[in-house]
Amino acid sequence: MRALTTLVAAAVLAAPAPGAAETIAIEGATVYVTPDKQLDDATVVIVDGKITAIGAGAKVPAGATRIDGAGKIVTAGLIEAHSQLGLVLVDQEGSGNDGQLSLDADKVHAAYRVADAYDADAITLPVARTGGVTSAVAVPSGGLVAGQSAWISLADGLTVDDAVRASAAMHAALGNDAGAASGGSRGRAITMLRELLDDAAAYGKTKGAYDRGQSRELAASRGDLEALAPVLRGALPLVVSAESETDIRAALRLAKARKLRLVIVGGTEAWKVADELAKAKVAVILDPTQNLPWKLEAPDVRDDAAATLAAAGVQVAISTMGNASAARTLRQLAGNAVAEGMSWQAALAALTTVPAAIYGVTDRGTVEPGKVADVVVWSGDPLELSTRAEVVIIGGVVQSLETHQSKLFRKHR
Repeated sequence: MRALTTLVAAAVLAAPAPGAAETIAIEGATVYVTPDKQLDDATVVIVDGKITAIGAGAKVPAGATRIDGAGKIVTAGLIEAHSQLGLVLVDQEGSGNDGQLSLDADKVHAAYRVADAYDADAITLPVARTGGVTSAVAVPSGGLVAGQSAWISLADGLTVDDAVRASAAMHAALGNDAGAASGGSRGRAITMLRELLDDAAAYGKTKGAYDRGQSRELAASRGDLEALAPVLRGALPLVVSAESETDIRAALRLAKARKLRLVIVGGTEAWKVADELAKAKVAVILDPTQNLPWKLEAPDVRDDAAATLAAAGVQVAISTMGNASAARTLRQLAGNAVAEGMSWQAALAALTTVPAAIYGVTDRGTVEPGKVADVVVWSGDPLELSTRAEVVIIGGVVQSLETHQSKLFRKHR
């Protein structure tokens, strides 16, 4: 059996062509089939981009590429639940930032689709892969409603059409920032969001009258109102950026009245509403290291917010919160959450199964037969800082771990 380090070196220098899925067997590893199901000394078999077998007695097909997993840990690929990967190259340079929409233009951008701006060749994508991130949700920002995010695969060499699943969720914002963008206080923001959804519902019932110019003026353009229809049907989640207890409670009331699939992102004071969130089955996406009162509107910050929410039964996803250049640090954030009381299993779920569930993706997030083979072989505990991703497999293809930075290092050393 070849040593794992030998395979890693080969993978870096000559990754298979995009879409050229191999037959692969990862042998003798500790495998987390799901975050709470561990198999020791197990073999994972991958054929045609899918996981086909797993277990101590799994049969390895003839000619398979064998990876020595002894002493290693295997998990599903990590999922960055709220990112601007593929949208932002340089935050402060407008020509390199397709994720931030103008706050001074139209406040409602529901018809905007990230899929139309996504750059599958962005240099931040390989860097994220080195941290074991295999999928991400690329989200827009700006205004009361920023638009529609996209689920993206981080596999090397994919075209935009192959990499993107469009319309993962609709994204909106509450709080003082959103209130200012909509011409008033945070109360103005929730009022405008409620009016917008009311008008979208009315438009859906009276399209003919609208087209004939026989309806009252509505809160958004026809394209934006059309784009909100899946949200009202419950087919598309509404991901609301909200930090304060006040805004989170307002979002919960709105979601209940409209029967929306609500997700809270940010959630500085979500821990204060943990029981209500759990009862309403509303997930929270957060960065557990944002533990300082960075906004006056939400001063009640606590280090163990992720642990508190999870203990109450809330689905928690951990994210770098849109920082495209920091996506590779995702597992470190989860490690911090564990240090503050979150269980290891819940932290791993916050990087795998929970993001998949939030966005309704059923073919990724676990190492189970039938799932797409997005798999990472780790040198040790993936939530430890000293651990590294030794082999990253996306769609059954061993990925290059080369980055723009590593190429420059080799060139100039």
